[in-house]
Amino acid sequence: MKKKQAASTKSRYANLKKPSRAPPAWLFGPVWTVLYILIFISFGSVFLKSWNHALTFMVLFPFILNLLFNLIFSPIEFKLKNNMLAAMDIVLIRGTIIWAMIVIYPYAHRITYMQIPYLIWVSIATVLQLTVTYMNKKK
Repeated sequence: MKKKQAASTKSRYANLKKPSRAPPAWLFGPVWTVLYILIFISFGSVFLKSWNHALTFMVLFPFILNLLFNLIFSPIEFKLKNNMLAAMDIVLIRGTIIWAMIVIYPYAHRITYMQIPYLIWVSIATVLQLTVTYMNKKK
């Protein structure tokens, strides 16, 4: 069943109209693998600092929201097959990355810097998702 689902997801992405400058599909897996390692280390550090009361909940909050928005992106895009909701979600992902970088900077510059590759990739993905959403809108 999983193979059929993966093939369906791959097929759906392949059949969407995309801009000519869209990254190749094979690039997403390796890039997200590296990003998830950075996210795990940096977000883990923030959660640990918050658990130890070195950071307030308001510093932790954008990290929590970012994880939630990030986790629901794939189900929205590939299970619900809803480009518009996925576009709104990725805008929220990008916004919470920026918010998280701003609020953590006074406490841990290193964590802010670790978010730069994540922000760059999500910015590219945001433009791609918005473009794909526009190009595939139903008339």
